[in-house]
Amino acid sequence: MDSTSGLHLMDQRTDQILARRTKRQRNWGLCAAVLFALVIWSIDVTVVQDTDWERIGSLGEVLESAGQFAGVDWTLFPDLLGPTLETLLIACLGTALGVILCVPATWFGAMNITPFKPVTYPIARLMMTLSRSIHEIVWALFFVAVFGLGAMAGVFAIAMRSIGFIAKMSAEAIEDIDPGPVEAMRAAGANSFQVLLYAILPQVLPQVAGVVIFEWEINIRRSAVLGLVGAGGLGLVFFRQLNTFNFHGVTSVILAILVIIFLGEAVSHAVRRRMI
Repeated sequence: MDSTSGLHLMDQRTDQILARRTKRQRNWGLCAAVLFALVIWSIDVTVVQDTDWERIGSLGEVLESAGQFAGVDWTLFPDLLGPTLETLLIACLGTALGVILCVPATWFGAMNITPFKPVTYPIARLMMTLSRSIHEIVWALFFVAVFGLGAMAGVFAIAMRSIGFIAKMSAEAIEDIDPGPVEAMRAAGANSFQVLLYAILPQVLPQVAGVVIFEWEINIRRSAVLGLVGAGGLGLVFFRQLNTFNFHGVTSVILAILVIIFLGEAVSHAVRRRMI
């Protein structure tokens, strides 16, 4: 092949590469334009058309309404100690119960250790999906109907909401383990429980512990609002203050919620640093 043919072939390849790049850029531009149009349409439908602008009033009226919350009811803080502690306990007990309940879902949901793949694996994955798909407020409404008003409904709502995330992350961690220790123990005659205890658990324990701590931190936020539907904690106090139009009391409850959230983040960060 002479130099002229080689240069011609290189030019053809360059043209093909440039054509593919131009086509890719055009497709991405079209996708971006469609996405932008959908965002604008969504804003128009859900915000512009669906908002009662006359009821909101002018900017001055909006600022005046928001200004009602600019204050703190200091006399309410002694009464917030009990609900704050209850909120923390709901998060702790709900997370602990969720860890216990997610054990079978994790066992069945990990492809490499599930007992009977055609049956147990789909069941476990369905449990994880249901747990994650149903909001904690919906779970709380269900358990309030079952147990009545109080913290127990909040604990079970947090537990059911936690199963999906903890089980999914734990099952995926088990699926990614080094199979060498597992095969060695099975070759030595170990039963399934011994393999799980001595070959699988040591490999996934740090990751699973991190997932549980992260979920506990999230559950503090969740438990703070479950009282809005009667599941105890600070949310119930928030609901009462809002119903009695004690707007400074509402701000006080929000500050208490922020305090326990910051506390949860600090504890979570400290535990993660110790684990790493």
